[in-house]
Amino acid sequence: MTSTHTACNSRAKALLVLADGRVFQGESFGAQGTTLGEAVFTTAMTGYQETMTDPSYHGQIVVATAPQIGNTGWNDEDCESYGDKIWVAGLVIRDLSVQVSNWRAKRSLEDEMIAQNLVGISGVDTRAIVRHLRNFGSVSAGIFSGSDAHKPIEELVEIVKQQPSMAGLDLSEQVCTDEPYVVEAQGDAQYTVVAYDMGIKTNTPRNFAKRGIRTIVVPANTPFAEILKHNPDGVFISNGPGDPATADVMVGIVQEILAAKLPLFGICFGNQILGRALGLETYKLKFGHRGVNVPVLNHLTGKIDITSQNHGFALKGEAGKVFSTPFGDAQITHTCLNDGTVEGVALVSGLAYSVQYHPESAAGPNDANPLFDQFIELMNANKK
Repeated sequence: MTSTHTACNSRAKALLVLADGRVFQGESFGAQGTTLGEAVFTTAMTGYQETMTDPSYHGQIVVATAPQIGNTGWNDEDCESYGDKIWVAGLVIRDLSVQVSNWRAKRSLEDEMIAQNLVGISGVDTRAIVRHLRNFGSVSAGIFSGSDAHKPIEELVEIVKQQPSMAGLDLSEQVCTDEPYVVEAQGDAQYTVVAYDMGIKTNTPRNFAKRGIRTIVVPANTPFAEILKHNPDGVFISNGPGDPATADVMVGIVQEILAAKLPLFGICFGNQILGRALGLETYKLKFGHRGVNVPVLNHLTGKIDITSQNHGFALKGEAGKVFSTPFGDAQITHTCLNDGTVEGVALVSGLAYSVQYHPESAAGPNDANPLFDQFIELMNANKK
């Protein structure tokens, strides 16, 4: 998942090359050169800045289904990564907006891509690319622009094929913080939560802060004994990139947290880790769920939420099924109405729960935001 490139504003030739030999020709935008990653698509019509800075997209070339990208420019408020880093490996779009039209924009999308050395390709038929990925699944890919785009196609396909597959990749330690840091509560702190940074989005601790939670963000795989020094009221496991089957260390830590009966809340990658800690297996989806309009059914309440999602792996399980674990009975609590994918798991006791989607709503709908309030209720009940 490497990239080498130099900045250039000229509209040079660019190629999107898939490992199965399919090639799409367009124009270079952003930085110029070569970038490699797994080609995936997002159906979100808005929120490209949040998508591009989401650490869960590390190692992925994102194809936008919205026909025009860049019209809202780039601002200083909506980045979802610590340090405002772009994490996508590359960006594929149909049409780059020639004009920025948003009162918060500080610069254009292309300005930021050049500043952060991100390679993009525009002027391609994104409908055809998405249809190809839906038919054949997410696949290794590369964007080649400038002089790199004039190399023989056979050579470019071979370069793309040689990169490692997303299945089996352990990426969380590549995106997480090196040292713990604290996000203070707004007003008086009512609770202290330790958040494991598997690739955390900045809007998550911000949601905690609004609710009077002091959040201590720690690196992935921080030993359980270390987090106990903070005397947490609860533990949070964040979203993040890579294959959950590689997260054996975090699975073991979560089992220690469950055994200690500490309140636990997880999202996305955290859902897969909790599921594995409870004995479930994971698998790679054909093309994943990436968008801000995915319907999810809560089997405990019968309520349907429209959710923001970004995941290429999922838990194996049956809708609503209750199963035994060393920590008490657990249940598959949520499933996707589009394809039946498991979207949530919880201990029947309520002491630990997780969902596969993003309640912090960056970008996306607010339907799932009450999951943060559920965490407060859980910590409050546990204190009593």
